[in-house]
Amino acid sequence: MMVEGFPGVTVVDHPLVQHKLTIMRDAETSTRGFRQLLREIAALICYEATRDLPLETVEIRTPLTTMQAPKIAGKKLVFASILRAGNGLLEGMLDLVPSARVAHVGIYRDPETLQAVEYYFKAPDDLSERTVIAVDPMLATANSAVAAVERLKSRGARDLRFVCLLAAPEGIRHFRSVHPDVPVFTAAIDSHLNDHGYIVPGLGDAGDRMYGTK
Repeated sequence: MMVEGFPGVTVVDHPLVQHKLTIMRDAETSTRGFRQLLREIAALICYEATRDLPLETVEIRTPLTTMQAPKIAGKKLVFASILRAGNGLLEGMLDLVPSARVAHVGIYRDPETLQAVEYYFKAPDDLSERTVIAVDPMLATANSAVAAVERLKSRGARDLRFVCLLAAPEGIRHFRSVHPDVPVFTAAIDSHLNDHGYIVPGLGDAGDRMYGTK
C-alpha cells in the first residue's frame, strides 16, 4: 500500500510479510532463522516491486495446442546488492527471478560520520537497457542507498527501484529528496533513528544478525 506523507513509497503489508518481520525483529531469533526469513521476505517484496513489469505476447505450444501467452518484455532484470547485507535480500529475489543479472555495490557507513564510503562496484555493462532493483535491508540514514543509486545512475541505469526490509522516516525523506524518480518498496516504516543512526524499534544491524558477527 502507498503511505500518506511518503509519496513514492510502497509498504508491503501482506500478512505473511508482517508475520515474518515480527519474528526477525525478536532478539531471540537465531542467525539461521533470521537469514532464512530474510530470504523468504525478499521474494515476497520482490513480487510487489515487479508487479508492473511490461509484458509481451508470444506464441508457445502446450501439450494440447498452440496459444498466445504473456511473457516479460525486454532484457532481464538486474538486482543490485548493496554489500554486504544486501546479499540477504538478493538470494530471496534470485529464488523468484533466477535469470536476473546481478550487480554488487560495496559501500559501508563510516561509524563516526555516518557517511557512505565506496570500496567495490561491479555491474552489467548495459544497465541503461534494463530495470535495476537496488536492495539493502535497512534504509536508515539512507547515505549508503543514495550513494549506491548515484553510482548505478552514473553507469547508465535509468529505470531504478529500491527494495528494503525496514525504513526510517528520516531515511525515506533523504533518499527521495535526492532520487525522487526511484520508488521505494519496504515491509515497514519504523519510528525514528537513534543517535547512532539505527532504526528504532528496528531489528538491530541486519548484516550482523544475518552473518553472526558484531
